[in-house]
Amino acid sequence: MQSAGRVEGPVRILVAEDDASVAGFVKNGLSEEHYAVDIAADGDEARYMAVEFDYDLMILDLNLPRVDGLKVLKHLRKEKPSLPVIVLTGRGGVEDRVRGLDLGADDYLVKPFSFSELSARVRALLRRGEKPVASVLKVADLELDRTEHLVRRAGRRIDVSTKEFALLEYLMRNADRTVTRSMIIEHVWNLDFDSGTNVVEVYVNYLRKKMDEGFKPRLIQTVRGVGYRLSAEENGEK
Repeated sequence: MQSAGRVEGPVRILVAEDDASVAGFVKNGLSEEHYAVDIAADGDEARYMAVEFDYDLMILDLNLPRVDGLKVLKHLRKEKPSLPVIVLTGRGGVEDRVRGLDLGADDYLVKPFSFSELSARVRALLRRGEKPVASVLKVADLELDRTEHLVRRAGRRIDVSTKEFALLEYLMRNADRTVTRSMIIEHVWNLDFDSGTNVVEVYVNYLRKKMDEGFKPRLIQTVRGVGYRLSAEENGEK
């Protein structure tokens, strides 16, 4: 990683929820809104993942096995004081709300809940963050509109899948930087992704066919033995 700061990628959210149906519901909904989502099924796992990995926001159930959600929250406020946390729980009493907020939760939502409300609260918290991201990313004549979910090159619209969009966004937000295969796996795919497959190479080739064939310069470059770079400067192996 270069010294210019954190390598950017799609917004990453950690969902700490032991109910598989609720976790799947939240993950599917957030994924459709183009967030990268990881699941922690117990408090010990949630505490570890939140500290060891780089997340933009955490959604935390309080009724977690192994380590209670309030203990997780208290630990996070020591280790990651700036990480936004939304408590999503069945504990709806006033005392529970007060304690959760006093321990450092940024928001508190009680189950059962509306996904649209959860999504709105996620967006509101992310807007408070330190890292505003332009809604339209540009490299040479390539444009990616994060709001409209559109990609254009030289003014021509290019259709991409959700995963292709996420990969292209990651490369564009790190334009002129080399990103490794493991960095792409971490930021574009979930943590349980099988790193032994060649799916990264497959999706890079998909993007090359759509973004580079018939255009100049070729923007998606391979850096031998390291990874990939998206740049208008032709200094990588194609």
